[in-house]
Amino acid sequence: MADTAVATPPKTKKDPARTMSTAAAAVCNDIVSPDTYADMNALDAAFKRLREEDPLAWCEPEAFRPFWAVTKHADIMEVSRQNKLFTNGEREMLSFKSAEEIVYAQTGGPHLLKTLVQLDDPMHYKLRHLTQDWFMPHKVKTREDAINAIAKEFVDKMEDMGGECDFQQDVALYYPLRVIMQILGVPVEDEPMMLKLTQEIFGAQDPDLMRNKDLLDDGDANAGFESIQETLAQFFMYFTNITSDRRENPKDDVSSVIANGIVDGEPIGQLEAMSYYIIVAAAGHDTTSASTGGGLLGMLRNPSELKKMMDDPAAHSRTAVDEAIRWTTPVKHFMRTAQDDYEMRGRKILKGESLLLCYPSGNRDEEVFDDPYEFRVDRSPNRIISFGHGGHMCLGMHLARLEMQAIYEELFSRVKSIELAGDPTFIRANFVGGPKSIPVRYKF
Repeated sequence: MADTAVATPPKTKKDPARTMSTAAAAVCNDIVSPDTYADMNALDAAFKRLREEDPLAWCEPEAFRPFWAVTKHADIMEVSRQNKLFTNGEREMLSFKSAEEIVYAQTGGPHLLKTLVQLDDPMHYKLRHLTQDWFMPHKVKTREDAINAIAKEFVDKMEDMGGECDFQQDVALYYPLRVIMQILGVPVEDEPMMLKLTQEIFGAQDPDLMRNKDLLDDGDANAGFESIQETLAQFFMYFTNITSDRRENPKDDVSSVIANGIVDGEPIGQLEAMSYYIIVAAAGHDTTSASTGGGLLGMLRNPSELKKMMDDPAAHSRTAVDEAIRWTTPVKHFMRTAQDDYEMRGRKILKGESLLLCYPSGNRDEEVFDDPYEFRVDRSPNRIISFGHGGHMCLGMHLARLEMQAIYEELFSRVKSIELAGDPTFIRANFVGGPKSIPVRYKF
C-alpha cells in the first residue's frame, strides 16, 4: 500500500542571483523578532535603515521562509490595493517554518482558521458582507450613547482607584473589551475569560502572556504556536455553545448573525463560523486596547501635546485618536503572496514569493509624515496605514475610532493632572501588540 502524501508548505522559488543587501542582512532577523517589537526605538531604527538603504528588501531570516520586506508607505498601499495579484490565502503572517509544516500536516493547508484575514475573494467578500453593516458608521453611531456610558464607567473606576493605576492593565484592556462583547452578545461574566484567551493568542510569543509556559522550559521552538492551538480549542468549545443558543434563540447581536449566516444558499461552515467569532472577539478589542494605551503614553512622553489635549479634549480627540493609532500601529504586519511576476522599485518579485507589509515602517515614512517620530495630537493630514487598505481594510475601524474618542474625551475633560509613575513595558509580539503596562499617577 502506497504511503499517504503529507502536504507541505510551498517552496519559495528564488532567483539564483538574488542575495540580501547589507542593510537587509543587518536587520532582517530584527524585524521578525518579537523582542524588537517590545523596544520601539530598536524597531524604528531597523525600519529606518531599510527605508533609507533598501526599501524593498529581500530577507532570509533564520527559521522563516524568505520574503520581501515592504517598508515604504506608497509600496504598502500599492500592494494592498491589488487584492487579486497579491493574495492572503497562502501566507497571511510570519510563522516559523517548523510551525508551518505542522499546520500543513494537520490541515493540508496553510491555516488553522478561516477568518477574514486568511481568505481571499470571493469568499472573503461574502463572509465580510454578513456582519459589515454592524460596523459601518451609521450602525456604530447608534451605539454612541452606550459607548460613552462605558467610557464614563472606566474613568470613574480610575478615579476611585485613588490616584494611581496601571492604565493599560486597569483601563485600556477592559474598556474596548466591554464594548465588543456587548456587540457580540457575550455576557459580562465571561469577559475575563475572553481577555485571557485573546492575550494568549496575540501574546503567544510573550512569556508573561502565553498559555503554556511549560513548553518554554522544555526548549520547544514552537512553544507559542502550540499554546495557540490549545487556546483555539477553548475558543471553539465556547462559541460552539453560543452557536447552538443563537440558532434556537436569535438576538440582536453579531453572534446571532454569524450563527445563522447563509452564504451561497447554505449555512456557513463550522470552521468559518468559529473563525469569525474568534476574529471579532479577539481582534475586535485587542488592537483598540493597544492604541488607547499607546496614545496616552505618546502624550505622557510629550508634555506639550498632553497639555493641548487637556486644554481642549473635544477639539483634539479626533486627531489624537488617529495619531495614537499611527504611533502604536497595533497590527505590525500582514503578508501577501504574488500571483504573477511584478516589478516594484526596479526589483522583480516572482510569482509565489511572499511580501511582508511592514505597517510600523509605513507609519514612520518621512515622505508621508512630517517629523514622523514626534507624537502630535493635532496631526493633520494623517495618512495612517494601520487599518490596511483595499479589500482587506479593517472592518472595525469606525468602531475603534469612536471608542477611543469617547475614552479620551471622558478622561481628559476630568483629570487635572496625569504622569508616568514608572517605566512602561511592551508586549513581546511580532504580529499584534502594544503596551503591556503603563503605570500612572493622576489627580481628578
